[in-house]
Amino acid sequence: MDRNGPLTGLLGGSFNPAHGGHRRVSLFALEALGLDEVWWMVSPGNPLKPKAGMAPLTARVTAAKRASRAAPIRVTAIEQSLGTRYTIDTVRALKRRFPKRRFVWLMGADNLAQFHLWKDWRALARELPIAVIARPGYDTDALASPAMAWLRRFRLSAAAFANRSEWSAPALIELRFDPDPRSATAIRRADPHWARRMDGPPPRDEVTHSLIHEPSTGHAA
Repeated sequence: MDRNGPLTGLLGGSFNPAHGGHRRVSLFALEALGLDEVWWMVSPGNPLKPKAGMAPLTARVTAAKRASRAAPIRVTAIEQSLGTRYTIDTVRALKRRFPKRRFVWLMGADNLAQFHLWKDWRALARELPIAVIARPGYDTDALASPAMAWLRRFRLSAAAFANRSEWSAPALIELRFDPDPRSATAIRRADPHWARRMDGPPPRDEVTHSLIHEPSTGHAA
């Protein structure tokens, strides 16, 4: 693939909390797509998800760093330093800040099902390839979504994507692997006070290398 720098997968989300399922799917995408690394972009806040039960950003980042330990994964809250609220603005800012990198957006089928609700989602798809990872119970909604109706013409297999001689978008790569039963919802239900064990000094961002503090504003899709 024609590129000057690392090929980086972007996995955004609340990571409330991060767990082994996030790690497993990241490593699977890394191998399937020939990525050099994956960035877990921990969102300060997502208006498409309820605020009730959302742990502090510092706790979610700390938990993510523990879950990604000794893997080619970097945990970042870079949207906080970029000052962006929408994913389209975040991606454009990342491309300006890291011009030698090539980014791939990683998302679960549950996100594809509501992708058409994101700001300027078609423009986002034109900015970088999108890899969709199957999630049990969401595939039907994703396949019937308005976004899929538009994106399906740009489908590529993982092998075709990895072997392309030129970089271009839109591109939709569908990844399937054995379902992982772990979920953040189940973890919160079993351990509603998990975030309290993440107390400590502010964590350091693994991309910007700055300390992460609690945000004053939220993030939108």
